[in-house]
Amino acid sequence: MAMAPRPAPRLLTALVTACLAFGAGAQEDIRLPDLGSSADALISPQDAQDYGAAMLRQMRSLDMVVEDPLLDDYVNDLGYRLVAGSDQPKGHFTFIIVKDPQINAFAAPGGYIAVNSGLIEITREESELAGVIAHEIGHITQNHLQRAFEASKKDAPLMALVLLGAIAAGASSHSGDSPMAVLAAGQGLLAQRSINFTRKDEVEADRVGIHTLANAGFDPRAMAGFFERMQDTLRAGSGGADVPALLQTHPVTLARISDAKSRASALLDAQKLRPSGSTLVHGDWEKTTAPIAYVRDPTTLLAAPPKDGLDTYALMRERTRVLAGDASKLIQYYSASFSTPGFDTPAHRYGYALALIRGSYGAQAIAQLEPLLAAHPDSLVLDLAMADAQLQEGLRAEALARYAQLNSRSPRNRAVALAYAKALTAGGDTAQAGTAAALLRPFLDNADEPDIYRSYARASDKAGDRVRAGEAYADASYLSGRPFDAMEQLKRLLKRDDLDYYARARIQSRIADLTPLLLELRKRKIQTADNPDGRSQ
Repeated sequence: MAMAPRPAPRLLTALVTACLAFGAGAQEDIRLPDLGSSADALISPQDAQDYGAAMLRQMRSLDMVVEDPLLDDYVNDLGYRLVAGSDQPKGHFTFIIVKDPQINAFAAPGGYIAVNSGLIEITREESELAGVIAHEIGHITQNHLQRAFEASKKDAPLMALVLLGAIAAGASSHSGDSPMAVLAAGQGLLAQRSINFTRKDEVEADRVGIHTLANAGFDPRAMAGFFERMQDTLRAGSGGADVPALLQTHPVTLARISDAKSRASALLDAQKLRPSGSTLVHGDWEKTTAPIAYVRDPTTLLAAPPKDGLDTYALMRERTRVLAGDASKLIQYYSASFSTPGFDTPAHRYGYALALIRGSYGAQAIAQLEPLLAAHPDSLVLDLAMADAQLQEGLRAEALARYAQLNSRSPRNRAVALAYAKALTAGGDTAQAGTAAALLRPFLDNADEPDIYRSYARASDKAGDRVRAGEAYADASYLSGRPFDAMEQLKRLLKRDDLDYYARARIQSRIADLTPLLLELRKRKIQTADNPDGRSQ
């Protein structure tokens, strides 16, 4: 069930952790921290996870998250590949992509790691992206967030009020500021520029991240290489406004880059002396028996590596660029750049096709995708884009046939199921809407993406199941950072005279789960997107 907020005291504890925005002063000691159980004494793992989930819901309410199942699977599969090689391979982590052109990433309590779209777009290879994510994982596994909290407990009351209120208040005001501007100015936690990790913390995250990179099979030199490339942007004497956000929140010095390079070289030298297939860093029993890297679609584990050389990372980089950007500007960007030597690649052609689809140029998108699919016929990513282009162009029968074939190939793929269900619901009859609802129902148990619930609700409504549709709409509202709207929807549902015993029990359970959260929000006068003035009634 999607709606399961913790009791009110836990929420308050989670709110207090917002004081992480006030960091400790610089320290020179670079030993790895040994906080023992003191970190959990500051905030329990469950409270931290509750906080991170609340943060994500608020970001979604402001349309700050790139909501796309293909990208979500990619960044989480990459993230958990790295987690499996970290010091906490069984810890809870969630990886998201933020709609922000700035080159940055940040970590938040509960294992939530956000990567800006601008950072993904600027990377040249997957190892660079992995290096940044590994660094953020290091901040979490080394308890740097808890340490910042411990150093700043006096500021807790102030930041507790900021957590769920400041962004929503600014976004709902008439100041004209964009959500991202409000975020940067009034809500420090979501932008790591306000989490002032010490120099010691940054070096620790580097060192732990380099080991994580190596254990996950990436080039351990990638992290230092990427930071060095970012630092090159400063050598032309640019002003502070032109400094990449990544360097503002993760200050890089020549000594730090040199240390990272030396550690990476030492790991590579050590690998040459180890038996083939062994890890670079040996952990304890728990680590050596950790499960394989997490993937949302288990069928991908059975698939052989692509033989055609198509780079999934490059495709996802361009997909991020398009879904986080302006379609019309990107159409011009791609079309004008193909004459540049080295630019005409399958990934850029794919990005161009996606921009054309978003710009409602389905026929042109099909023309771009046809030669790509001819060269890479087994690519699910390209095939799914072709189905989307056909549907956009009005070739509904062809699109549905392609979606059905893709669903047969990957029956548990969320991206395929969601696209197929939307196509069946839009322009379909009652029977097709019922098929769409059946496609999405298996994904509801563990999903936290509003789009899945919203699409399921539309399909159920069209299929005639108004009660299930109403429940799903309420879940979508809750996950989108609108808990008060969710409660009102549930109360209206409960008044229906056609509810059976099981439906009534489900709805009452959801109301019971949601009530403590709303009481706490009202008591603290914390503003949300659907309660912008923090009213108490």
